[in-house]
Amino acid sequence: MRCFNFIPQARLDDLMVSYATDGGGVGPHFDNYDVFLLQGTGQRRWRISDQQDRRFVEDAPLRILADFQPTEEWVLEPGDMLYLPPHWAHDGVAVGECTTYSIGFRAPTAQELAEGFLDWLQQRIALEGIYSDPDLQPATEPARIEAGMIEQIARMLEQIRWNKDMVADFVGSYLSEPKAHVFFDPPDSPMSPKRFAEAIAKNGCRLDPRAQLLVSANALYLNGERVDESALEDRDLLALANNRSLPAERCKNATNPEGLYELYLDGFLHPDARSQ
Repeated sequence: MRCFNFIPQARLDDLMVSYATDGGGVGPHFDNYDVFLLQGTGQRRWRISDQQDRRFVEDAPLRILADFQPTEEWVLEPGDMLYLPPHWAHDGVAVGECTTYSIGFRAPTAQELAEGFLDWLQQRIALEGIYSDPDLQPATEPARIEAGMIEQIARMLEQIRWNKDMVADFVGSYLSEPKAHVFFDPPDSPMSPKRFAEAIAKNGCRLDPRAQLLVSANALYLNGERVDESALEDRDLLALANNRSLPAERCKNATNPEGLYELYLDGFLHPDARSQ
């Protein structure tokens, strides 16, 4: 996955490896994200189309296109790769036994971003005031929602505000948030700080493959949480974010070894496997 570092890690979603025997495949479909299809072992025949007809087969367990009209076709050999933008229809069929690596890059819709932002925002706003109607008159139509009530509530909701800094904070948290099924495993018998420092000074350290450490202009974000602003001054953390690992020499002279140790205790960072 590090071979795709020419694309920001904030876009990287996941890697899926599929296996199929001769003639096997999912069926014609499209994805809502950018994807690179890298052929592993064997061969797979890909047919693709930029068609606008995206109707699905009714009652099918998968979202299979009802009328797939391919316009291009290739047989991918081991090491060949096909890139598909979002919504490009494609159908891959195994030629003999094969494996295919699918490297996906998220392309969230405006609706998904809006819903995520509103969820994020509700935990960070505190509106003042309480609904009141001291001049309320006896109702002649008790079921009617009066215009005055709507106007007062509208004024209360107008207190909701956000700015670019808040959006930047949301984006960092949103894009670094692990998927719901992802859990981290702190070490069962953690090394002492001294033993940990010796281990990484010998062989280096690396981020857990599931961890996401992203950098913005004002903060670092680790697995959905904003890291203290002072972390931006930590050149080791910045290098760890970009390279996903730190070599032994850099670990030996780390500016904040205590911070690396905390990441280790949380299961976000590990000494290189050679030092286990």
